[in-house]
Amino acid sequence: MLLLHRPQTNPYCPTRIIKMRYLITSLKSSGVFKFMQLLVVVIYGLLSATQALAASTAPPSTPATQLPLMFDARERVERQDLSTILRVRILTTVDFPPFNFADQSGRLSGFNIDLAREICTVLKIEAKCQIQAMPFADLEKTLEDGGGEAVMAAVAATPSLRQRFLFSRPYLGIPARFARNNAATPAATTVSDLSDRPVGVVKGTAHEAMLRAFFPKLTQKPFDSYEEMLAALKERQVDAVFADGLRMPFWVASEASETCCSLFDGPYLSQKFLGEGLTIMVRRNDPTLAAAFDQALAELSRNGRLQELYLRYFPNGLY
Repeated sequence: MLLLHRPQTNPYCPTRIIKMRYLITSLKSSGVFKFMQLLVVVIYGLLSATQALAASTAPPSTPATQLPLMFDARERVERQDLSTILRVRILTTVDFPPFNFADQSGRLSGFNIDLAREICTVLKIEAKCQIQAMPFADLEKTLEDGGGEAVMAAVAATPSLRQRFLFSRPYLGIPARFARNNAATPAATTVSDLSDRPVGVVKGTAHEAMLRAFFPKLTQKPFDSYEEMLAALKERQVDAVFADGLRMPFWVASEASETCCSLFDGPYLSQKFLGEGLTIMVRRNDPTLAAAFDQALAELSRNGRLQELYLRYFPNGLY
């Protein structure tokens, strides 16, 4: 943001003030003073216009619900020729709301579903696109056997899967978040406020390992399940918890939390502990399709459509 600061007035000594008054009085008797008045008006007008321009072109502040930038706006991904591809069957599931699920009418819905349709529109292959749902356990084999061309179902891009499949670039990262009990005193606003307080975490999870690595000085209190941990947070057996940034915003905003708690600090992303994020999986012999998905995702990021879909399904944000 361009800021125009008014310079501080330098103090004049009495002798300079008298000389200045004499000069102004002399100028008033000539046309020079009128010229100076006009010059002041012009300069003031230019400064006002500059301030207005700075205000209009200043970048807006980033809201809490802003989707982190996953693609460089200056990057231009090469367009792919998909004319030889007869159809693009995108495989998904119905058991991972709000990403992919069946609504009350049985229609496939969710962030991934709408994103898949947008991708097909950008690539101009709407007539070739089909979205098919099946059990999660069947996705890999169906794709490998040629029963589909892509998978959009939050399949983790593990090293073993990368040996068998190609993956698009990530389009959404899933963070870890802290949540606190609002009745805890003093109120925790940063991680440093949790010193000497137990922090709940589900044992044996990536979040437990991440909490230990990121915050070794915090006192962990492990729980056997997610539900047990949240119940302990509500009952103030712990003042805070560290958990999945996808589930926590929905729980905090739901009736189940009884407005007991809120998110604070963070978010925290880690490829080592939480993976790369959501990607699209294709067969290794389909590099053109994988590159086309990258192209479409970059375009949807640039034109703001990816942000619109994100806010539709995550109105409270993940970050």
